[in-house]
Amino acid sequence: MSNERQQRAARAEQMRKEREKADRKQRNLITVGIVVVVIALIAVGGYAIKSESDKNKTVGKVITPPSVTKDLGVDYTTEVATGKPATDPVKVIAYEDFQCPACLNFEQQSGAFLTDAVAKGDITVEYRPIAFLDDRSNGNKYSTRAGSAAYCVLEKDGVKGWKKMHDVLYANQPEEGANGRTDAELIDYAKQAGTTGIDSCIKSEKYGKFMGKATDASRDDKVSATPTVLVDGKAIESPTVANLQKAIAAAKKS
Repeated sequence: MSNERQQRAARAEQMRKEREKADRKQRNLITVGIVVVVIALIAVGGYAIKSESDKNKTVGKVITPPSVTKDLGVDYTTEVATGKPATDPVKVIAYEDFQCPACLNFEQQSGAFLTDAVAKGDITVEYRPIAFLDDRSNGNKYSTRAGSAAYCVLEKDGVKGWKKMHDVLYANQPEEGANGRTDAELIDYAKQAGTTGIDSCIKSEKYGKFMGKATDASRDDKVSATPTVLVDGKAIESPTVANLQKAIAAAKKS
């Protein structure tokens, strides 16, 4: 082989080795790049999963409204109503559902009497809102949403504000089986009750899961219908004003 051919062969071999070296370097760079991307995706995916998990924990948490009783109710007392405590009031408990037509009837017949009796120091009323009728508002879950909205008022303006919202909600109760009220309407009802600045609380149903907890607790207490009214621990079969007066008088004598 001539020197020229040998030189060409040597140059070709050198070029082949350089190409192989370049190819290996490129493959290594590609491999490193893929590994970096995979690690980044795993990290982002892991963060997303953790974030979603944390979000679910927050969403799933039962938030207890301020000032509720150990039995998950709202205690409307003489001190709340008038600023002066009562001496020895009889305890009245009322399980209600803001969607319940019978509860509206009870409020229309006996609500003013109960409010007046609280102001006089004769009784306290522990209202226990529950959500038996969520399926009666065309998927709107009005019982839960109204109860949660009332608790948003409680958070902002206390029991006195809650009682005003309670009364406004019954004055604007939607027909059973029709569409429940919208968030905008609930926000407006809160304003009618004198409370503003709770739009996000109402829209997020902040106390919706608490309403579920209270409803479950009522079933544990053997409550099967609303309204269920107890005076001094005894259920009143028909809570008319006359029957309430009779039960309260009997409780005061005992």
